[in-house]
Amino acid sequence: MNFISTRNAAPAATLSQAIAAGLASDGGLYVPEALPAPRRLAPGRDVADTAATLLAPLFAGDGLAPELPAICREAFDFPVPLRPLGTPGDHVLELFHGPTAAFKDFGARFLAACMARLRRSETKPLTILVATSGDTGAAVAAAFHRQPGLRVVVLYPDGRVSPRQAHQLGCFGDNITALRVAGSFDDCQALVKRALSDADLQAQAPLSSANSISLGRLLPQMSYYAHAALTHHADTGHVLNFVIPTGNLGNAMAAILARALGVPLGRIVLATNANRVLPDFFAGGDYAPTASVATLANAMDVGAPSNFERLRWLYAGDDKALRAAFSSISVDDATIREVIARRYRDHGEVHCPHTATAVKVLEDLRAQGEGGDWAVAATAHPAKFESVVEPLIGRAVDVPPALADLLARPAHAEPVANEYDALRRVVLAGL
Repeated sequence: MNFISTRNAAPAATLSQAIAAGLASDGGLYVPEALPAPRRLAPGRDVADTAATLLAPLFAGDGLAPELPAICREAFDFPVPLRPLGTPGDHVLELFHGPTAAFKDFGARFLAACMARLRRSETKPLTILVATSGDTGAAVAAAFHRQPGLRVVVLYPDGRVSPRQAHQLGCFGDNITALRVAGSFDDCQALVKRALSDADLQAQAPLSSANSISLGRLLPQMSYYAHAALTHHADTGHVLNFVIPTGNLGNAMAAILARALGVPLGRIVLATNANRVLPDFFAGGDYAPTASVATLANAMDVGAPSNFERLRWLYAGDDKALRAAFSSISVDDATIREVIARRYRDHGEVHCPHTATAVKVLEDLRAQGEGGDWAVAATAHPAKFESVVEPLIGRAVDVPPALADLLARPAHAEPVANEYDALRRVVLAGL
């Protein structure tokens, strides 16, 4: 199978080429030339097994295809439980049991496993650029740490991630460089995209991306939705609907693609914080990227969601059909706080701000009479946001062992200006 750019001005690429490049040469995002036909799927014995079956048609004919089962087994070696919430029919899909306690571990580890295989015969190091609003950078750093021939440069908005997120970003060293940028996540993302489109820089220092613009990050994220929905359907006969907290739209796009490939997923509702680009569009307004605002759910502080380009591609640019297919609901900080406190008081649940955003959206859907079985995607462990969560629930949040190990390491991040030349200098200095 070949992959094309959402902007249709770049040559078609194989899957390996698309994963290695990160961004298409015309600045677009890679998508399948044609989606595989929907299939009747059955759950595998675990997520890795389900992933290998689900992704096989997308890997068909590529050099990585024979290694797909091993890549999945290597990347998905931690649990992904679907647990009941306080209300019958409501569930939470816990995506935070990986090494950095966030859902980004799935895509980052899969991408690293692919890249390690693709770079076996290369002698020139590859620099992975990643912009992060909190969790992506740590997951990528952990997945690529000490991988031969690979270097990672992480850009994050200074002062706009939680203290524990910032510590994770700077605690690896070796082949990982953390940059705290004097700007927003959107500024970091724009710097990365500019670098990936800089032919002169690419000639001196080969670059790729590990953001959700990367096909190697996006495709594996379908796996946990597929495994949860297929297992639930096999056990109950019911289709599982999802509320997904989203910022850059990669996590939700993965669920949407999984459904298109035949996974028994029902409705997909997008939960956002006070950054309203998506809710305003789905309510009928123009798609109008804007400067992001800082919120408690900082990983969703995105004013220009990159994967919207992929979503429009999937619907052939038909905004009317797109609006009919999805809804997006915004939740403000005061409500996020109220939900965290109330769900702990009433049900003993402890949620991070992003998960609490989705829980509130599900509560509102139920209040409007929405039936069926629903799951909230829990994107990060609440211990990563202790400064928000602990005062609201009145106790300390237990820290998972893997996260505790990272927090025990020393951490350092370089301050840089929100200027492209500053990033360019860092990239070239690492040669």
